[in-house]
Amino acid sequence: MPASEPRLSTGDVLRQRYARRLPSSLGQLTGPARGAVQLPLHVAWSGLTRFDLDRPRSRMSMYRTVLAEGQHDDLVFLLNRDLLIDQWPVLRTLISRAIRDVWEAAFPELTSARPAAAA
Repeated sequence: MPASEPRLSTGDVLRQRYARRLPSSLGQLTGPARGAVQLPLHVAWSGLTRFDLDRPRSRMSMYRTVLAEGQHDDLVFLLNRDLLIDQWPVLRTLISRAIRDVWEAAFPELTSARPAAAA
């Protein structure tokens, strides 16, 4: 009888999925920093698709959606490095543990970000 492969936990499977989508550096995140953004339906398939980056709550909601549902190219073209770092202290509390773990392991500079307002 062949030895069975070790089973991965759901969290491990999710972490692997999110890790495959990551950019190689935060510098690759060249998305807009201001104005309105229309997310593609494959990212925002349930709920709002248009977000105003000049409104902190709308921006936070968009970033949550893109981090959870976006593929590599979506992350690169929709997220902005400076906004992500600025929002990370609050944003990290609003996303899943798997997403948070993967991003913080890949980009330690996120863990040293200062708290931002989510007003």
